[in-house]
Amino acid sequence: MLTAAQLERYRRDGYVIPDFRLPESVLADIRSDHARLIARHPELRQYCPNLLAYDLRFLELARTPEILEMVRQILGDDFALWNSSFFAKPAQDGQRTPWHQDGQYWPIRPLATCTAWVAIDDSTTENGCLRVIPGSQRERRLRRHRKIDATDVTLNQELLAAEYDVAQAADIVLKAGQLSLHDVFLLHGSEPNRSPRARRGMTLRYMPTSSHFDRSIARQQAAEFGITDHSVRTLYLMSGADRCGKNDFRVRR
Repeated sequence: MLTAAQLERYRRDGYVIPDFRLPESVLADIRSDHARLIARHPELRQYCPNLLAYDLRFLELARTPEILEMVRQILGDDFALWNSSFFAKPAQDGQRTPWHQDGQYWPIRPLATCTAWVAIDDSTTENGCLRVIPGSQRERRLRRHRKIDATDVTLNQELLAAEYDVAQAADIVLKAGQLSLHDVFLLHGSEPNRSPRARRGMTLRYMPTSSHFDRSIARQQAAEFGITDHSVRTLYLMSGADRCGKNDFRVRR
């Protein structure tokens, strides 16, 4: 599914937009499932950090053969899905996502993941599309973050201003059904949505099973950062086997 040039771009820039688009019938099902979720849990209207804890129907998208093949090209034959989130950004008052690196929040050692960011609606500069700093993943390190107490954000960890230059940012504009793939160390964020159009985005988080999903680190991070406790996540083996021999695939709800 990814060409040699696209794989090279992923390695160089930390992200890529594949030549792939989900059919409208799949998007309609996801929108319906999300509407049902929000009706039951209005507190998740802006952001749901763990979709699969509420409805395993969302797991169907994570098993899309074309997506799995692209992830396999990046991570290798052995990988697991460890989480799926929903960044909803409702029309008029969608919250911003601070500039950050995913690895700041994640108990995966060594840090290595590929995130599929799926546009459920058109994602544009007007309604708060994902923004990235190309190539910022190359140093393979976590940069300095700070905890913020703002109420108009989806996440509470933000990169220090000295760690990035917003002038280098690129907008990832997607049509509904398109997706981008990005690296765990890539600097990214998004602006608030003040437009009349919703900007729903669903993330699928894949990790190579040569890495360990360390639940003790997850509990430490939850206490230190005041974030969702990732230790309760269920890992779903998507391809191959557990190469590190330490991952726990017991079902948790």
